[in-house]
Amino acid sequence: MFNELRTQSAAILHSTELTVDERLQHLCELLKETVPHYDWVGFYFKNGNKEELKLGPYAGTPTDHTIIPFGKGICGQVAVSNQNFVVPDVQAQDNYIACSITVKAEIVIPLFIDGENVGQIDIDSNTPDPFTEEDERFLEFVNAEVAKIYTF
Repeated sequence: MFNELRTQSAAILHSTELTVDERLQHLCELLKETVPHYDWVGFYFKNGNKEELKLGPYAGTPTDHTIIPFGKGICGQVAVSNQNFVVPDVQAQDNYIACSITVKAEIVIPLFIDGENVGQIDIDSNTPDPFTEEDERFLEFVNAEVAKIYTF
């Protein structure tokens, strides 16, 4: 599944007829529709020079969490740590910001451009402990492709 998604993701991201945000939106929708355990897929990006993340394109249930301070929740922690964060059980996390009572697990992968953490892809799952190393490698690939087209 992920090999085919790599090809489809790259094709969407490098489609020059669409704006970058439109491409990211199409990508979020593709991932949400294609991967059974991806129930919410979105991007957060650094909000200018502020120590916070701002919600970008996403697919899934609307969220109130459009601004996340660095250090808060899983996304805010990744903004500080610069490390992948896989949460098999969100209930076990002290610093978890609940977006929906149906969410059971989350994976957040930082997005780097020229070595700087400029954002992340965030995926919520309603399935307990669904994320594997294969998810991590695939999402790292996606972010590397996004880094090639994203501009501040």
